[in-house]
Amino acid sequence: MKRLQVLVACECSGTVRDAFTKAGHYAVSCDLLPSDTPGVHFQGDVFKILGQNWDLMIAHPPCTYLTVTGNKWFKPEFKDRFPTREKDRLDALQFFLDLFQLKSSHIPMVCCENPVGSVSSMFRKPDQYVQPYEFGDPHSKKTGLWLRGLPPLMPTKIVQPIFHTYKDGRKDPIWHYETMKLKPLERMKARSKTFQGIADAMANQWGSLQ
Repeated sequence: MKRLQVLVACECSGTVRDAFTKAGHYAVSCDLLPSDTPGVHFQGDVFKILGQNWDLMIAHPPCTYLTVTGNKWFKPEFKDRFPTREKDRLDALQFFLDLFQLKSSHIPMVCCENPVGSVSSMFRKPDQYVQPYEFGDPHSKKTGLWLRGLPPLMPTKIVQPIFHTYKDGRKDPIWHYETMKLKPLERMKARSKTFQGIADAMANQWGSLQ
């Protein structure tokens, strides 16, 4: 098996980086924030290291302005509160595209992930959607994967997702409900963290490609 040079962009948890490292590859995470766990990590602008000799990049562009759950803040009644929201969305989309549309001569295999949101309508639909419960984690979080030079991930272990049910009958994925008590930064980090089963599938399936 070839030892891949893997860049995990926009990751401070180290989850995907560590999965590839455990599988025998050289993996580096990159984020504006420091790494939450020990490992090779570049803290700063990812575009400063894109020119290095990477075989594979897995990118997690920020979804704050792209996810469908944030659409309510674009309503006219919130215009005064969020006057730059439209520009923020366009900037976020451009950042996503700048990562995904790198020339293949720079990085031949690329995966950009994002929740259900405006990337599908403003760019194109993802190559696949994945759910944590398809990879052994009992949680629901539908996530799109935009792929270049990579095959879709194959489910590894399908389990039943767990939900919190409110008194009025509404259901919320348990991971989402449990993060509500966290402070804003910690909540953001917890909700953006890749589930372990998906990270392991990326490392085991894509890491074996030649």
